[in-house]
Amino acid sequence: MNDRTGQRFSARTGAEGDPPLTLEGFLPHRLLVCAQFVSAALAKVHAGRHEIGVPEWRVLVVLAEFGSMTAKAIGQRSHMHKTKVSRAVAVLEELELVTRRSNTADLREAFLSLTPAGRAIYDQLAPGALEFADRLIAAIDPADREALDRILDRLMQSSAEIAADIANGPRAR
Repeated sequence: MNDRTGQRFSARTGAEGDPPLTLEGFLPHRLLVCAQFVSAALAKVHAGRHEIGVPEWRVLVVLAEFGSMTAKAIGQRSHMHKTKVSRAVAVLEELELVTRRSNTADLREAFLSLTPAGRAIYDQLAPGALEFADRLIAAIDPADREALDRILDRLMQSSAEIAADIANGPRAR
């Protein structure tokens, strides 16, 4: 790994003659790789159990936490694209883990809820997911965990704003 710490956070701090950008020091790349490792490992926690993947697990968790809600609301809570939510919900419906109830106020959407079987699977898988999270956070010194939480919150907010700026054009600040 590149030990030029400044390059880990900005491509503009390299010494003269250094390339302006190195992949191993590029913060967005490092975050993406970390997320991919976490996602792959978490998928293995659930592998072979109940025929669900990470997107389906995320839908189950959101419904277990917040109760009945629309697919759009699930997407907002889970930060998943609507097509990914739709596919996950279809899998969960096929497995009879989620039910759909029409929204009488807006027939274009439906409320989704966990079935008793869906809740049972959530209850079976949640302890393994929590154990995984405990193992992951154990790599961080307890004194640094609050700082990590604040940093992740800031990065999530900043990346959402940047994505909106790119999609909609820069807004006045």
